[in-house]
Amino acid sequence: MRHRGAFALMFAVALLLFSSNVLRAQNPPVTDDEVKVKTYNRFVENRDPNPAEAYEAAREYMRLYGKEDDQYTRYFKIWIPAYEEDVRTRRLAAEREDREQQLLVAFTQKKFADAYARAGQVLNDDPNNVKVLIPLGYGGVVASTDTRNENFNADAANYAQKAIQSIESGHAPDTWAPFKSKDDALGSLHYAIGFYWLKSKPEEAIGHLIKAAQSNSDRKTAPTTYYYLALAYQNGPYKKLSDDYSRRFGNQAESPESKAALENVNKVLDKIIDAYARAIALAGSDPQHQSAKTQWTARLTEFYKFRHANSDAGLTEFIAGVLAKPLPQP
Repeated sequence: MRHRGAFALMFAVALLLFSSNVLRAQNPPVTDDEVKVKTYNRFVENRDPNPAEAYEAAREYMRLYGKEDDQYTRYFKIWIPAYEEDVRTRRLAAEREDREQQLLVAFTQKKFADAYARAGQVLNDDPNNVKVLIPLGYGGVVASTDTRNENFNADAANYAQKAIQSIESGHAPDTWAPFKSKDDALGSLHYAIGFYWLKSKPEEAIGHLIKAAQSNSDRKTAPTTYYYLALAYQNGPYKKLSDDYSRRFGNQAESPESKAALENVNKVLDKIIDAYARAIALAGSDPQHQSAKTQWTARLTEFYKFRHANSDAGLTEFIAGVLAKPLPQP
């Protein structure tokens, strides 16, 4: 219907430019030439129900009578190019849709290399195609967690950023599935970027994971959101500050400067403790998280005891109440 509308628009322009000739061309030519009348009538009878047949009739008419200059030939000189442009437009649209569907099917079949290989051409058709940008942006998470393949993470991070920009500028797919809503998709894309940048850009990953945690999406209550947030703090500011502290103040007597530096380390450590506690609290008794929960608990206990004179007193209560507290900001 959309392409027929485009064709109708082109023809409407032609009508405005050549209205008198076009209107007169609705009636068959008055002539003793039966072929001429029959060919024109074949065009008129098929113009709406069967444009392809009408096109063949129009071309035949112009082949036989194109040297004449009357309302009929002038009419066909407008109609034939308009029809050909419409056919070309519909063909290109079908090719674009086919490329898009092949990419989406590749994701469904978890053929990630195939999907990402098709991305450039599909997005060349429409750089703001969020229907494609969303799976391209989140697909790296699935590839990494399901098949242990991190080869697509860098590209996926770029696509996730483009998807967020496109969505926030007003673009939307015809459906948000497999996500529940726009907010769920955005939260998941921020989560994905945080995941991709855990090793390469942990400081920047923190901001995206916090956005995921504060979004109206499933990522808000996903234990892994907070586990990755803890890792981002560990890989980024904690490592940087603790390494700097060791380099500058290791094996030295405490000084006001070293005390201030240690306090900065501890502030980040408290955020790591908070993030691990949230991951554990949200994991609850869910069977799919129990193995990870055991590991998270061991890591949390280590950090907690480091901050509390080698004691885990109060840790259980801290975990139980952590979700009622505001999420610490970077």
